[in-house]
Amino acid sequence: MALVRAQVTTARRIVVKVGSSSLTTAAGGLDPARVDSLVDAITATDAEVVLVSSGAIAAGLAPLGLPRRPRDLATQQAAASVGQGLLMRAYTESFGRYGRVVGQVLLTVDDVTRRAHYRNAYRTLQKLLDLGALPVVNENDTVATEEIRFGDNDRLAALVAALVRADLLVLLSDVDGLYTGDPSRPGAERLAEVRDFDEDLAGISIGRARSGVGTGGMVTKIEAARIAAYSGVSVVLTSAPQAAAALAGAEVGTLFHQARARPAARLFWLAHATAPRGRLTLDAGAVRAVVDRRASLLPAGIVSVDGRFAAGDPVDLVDPAGQPVARGLVNYDAAELPGLLGRTTMELGPGYGREVVHRDDLVLL
Repeated sequence: MALVRAQVTTARRIVVKVGSSSLTTAAGGLDPARVDSLVDAITATDAEVVLVSSGAIAAGLAPLGLPRRPRDLATQQAAASVGQGLLMRAYTESFGRYGRVVGQVLLTVDDVTRRAHYRNAYRTLQKLLDLGALPVVNENDTVATEEIRFGDNDRLAALVAALVRADLLVLLSDVDGLYTGDPSRPGAERLAEVRDFDEDLAGISIGRARSGVGTGGMVTKIEAARIAAYSGVSVVLTSAPQAAAALAGAEVGTLFHQARARPAARLFWLAHATAPRGRLTLDAGAVRAVVDRRASLLPAGIVSVDGRFAAGDPVDLVDPAGQPVARGLVNYDAAELPGLLGRTTMELGPGYGREVVHRDDLVLL
């Protein structure tokens, strides 16, 4: 009797991520057979599923006459604009074979770091699931800038898994698991499971190979698995042709065990999905207050301000040696802060009662 993974068979909510190379032809167009195969595997599970799908840029290459994935952001955004509609049409038709409704959700980093946007993103995804629809998530490539990109959909999928409080993340690509070396070379062995990232992955050479239409490689998948595992989500990494077996609990690919109990999801996003727009250097007393007592950051504890940021942007809080100790959403513009440094709220008077960073908008690094 074949063994099954309890982490899969007991999962009530699963995030499935599929890469561009698993959905498209070598020329860049969508492959209907591959799309249908993925949809068949997803609809066979009883769990709620959120699908994080690459493929928009790749799908837009052929209609625009582009021979390969463009390198400049503007052309990538143009390809995504054309390809996103084609991608959603393919999913709508394929899931329609089972009477399933799909809903498109496009996210940017701001959608999951600013408090109001984060709540809206969660509510939208939750409502789609409540209504029996299957959310199809992608980065909003048509408007994202280099400074506010997730970077790749492996990372996005891990963060979505934390956002929707999933039990399991399944990363599908053109590789059937994590190997001890290059799987094309003799002697490389597939790792069936990873319980400790530092111990189990020590000494393993992880290549950076990538396909012609995708953006990720094995490095990004390991980083995504680490993010998910440390948000309390188990991860299965395998190839798209093994999607049905993976979702049925078969021991295919590599299983990454969750590394800890689930943390607060929004703060997890703040730590892993954002790039700091500035740095606030703290004195030793403020570091102790923020790190040891989990207190809010007040102007009196700030020594210096670096960067250009607006109220609501993420900033790093660094100790006197310049080491980041926390990240938070700042309540003041960069231009406002220099005149407040080292002064108590009593000294500042009315209108300056706000914390520079409230403890509810702060995560330790």
